[in-house]
Parts: sequence; structure tokens; C-alpha cells
Amino acid sequence: MDRGLRLLYLVADAPGGLTVTEAATRLGIGRAAVYRLVAPLIDHGMLRRDSDGKLRLGVGVLHLARRAQPLLAEGALPALRRLAEQAGATAHLTVVEGGDGVALAVVEPSWTSFHVAYRTGARHPLDRGAAGRAILAGRAGMSEPVSSSGELQSGAYGVAAPVLGVPGLEASVGVVALAPLDVDTVGPQVLAAATAVSTALR
Repeated sequence: MDRGLRLLYLVADAPGGLTVTEAATRLGIGRAAVYRLVAPLIDHGMLRRDSDGKLRLGVGVLHLARRAQPLLAEGALPALRRLAEQAGATAHLTVVEGGDGVALAVVEPSWTSFHVAYRTGARHPLDRGAAGRAILAGRAGMSEPVSSSGELQSGAYGVAAPVLGVPGLEASVGVVALAPLDVDTVGPQVLAAATAVSTALR
């Protein structure tokens, strides 16, 4: 079981796929052992073999990911509620799906007269908006908050920070508002919320 899970992680971290030989080398086991691991993973849709013989993730992984998303949202909600109330802005957890950022959980502040109505499931490119750019910063090992102004919608301002330290998860926590956000004030709040989400999801 341990080797099979390690194999899945190795394949997930190899965008171009892995040959059986490469997988055997990285796992420190023989090719025959890799073939024994691969067969049931292919049967269950967790892995597939391309025409070039490389191992890639299968659609079964997507099924598991869809089942896990509600658990991620549930784990993030307490930190998002605190953040929305502190910042007086709509708070959100954004995760990577394909090449986009997708809002997985959204919490609006209870005490403001006006706030951004940001819907769960909203999708945007990772290189636009604070949430996506925070995820890209996290990939580069940076944890500092990222801000944006009008990148996804005219008149909307965002601050976000990456969620780090959760294996297999690329995500950010952020806020979006209709007025400019003071990054010196909101940035630490967003960073604290991202840390709280990371702790809750580990």
C-alpha cells in the first residue's frame, strides 16, 4: 500500500509522466515490483499508460478529488469566517483545477453594507487576480500576501496568500472588496487565515 501511494505521488509530480524504469529508480525497487503496483492502479483508474508507455494519473484520481473538495471547504470555513469579519470583505479559498483557480469556499462578512458577491465555483486563470497569483507564488516557495486591483473585475480589489504545507494541495486564501484594501493591515490577516487553513487541513 505504501509503495502504491508513493508511486501515485511520484506520477502526480511528473507533468510529463514517468516510465516504469524511472518509477522503479525513484522508488528504489525493481521494475517487476513497479508492474505489480501499476496493474491494480490502472484497473481502478488511478493510473493510465500513454501510447509512449509513460505512467500518468487516471480519471479515478479526479473522482477522489471531487469527493475531497467538500471536506476541504468544511475545514477552511472557520478561518474564512474570521477573515471575512476582520477584513470586512468577502473571504475565499481558491484551489487549482487544471490550469485555473476555482473558488472552493466563499464567506461574506455579516456587518458590511456592501460587499463583493463572489460565488463558489468561480474560475479564473492563475496568472490573473490575487488568489491565482498567490498560488503561483506558493509554487515558487514564497508565502507573502499578493494584492491585485481590477484584474478579474473592474473595481474589485484583492489580497491573497498561499496555503502551504498540505501535501497535494495547491490553494490560496484571500479577500476581495469593492474598495482598495490596506495590504499592511489585511495582508497579515490573510496570511494568518492561510496558516490556519493549512493547519486545519493537515
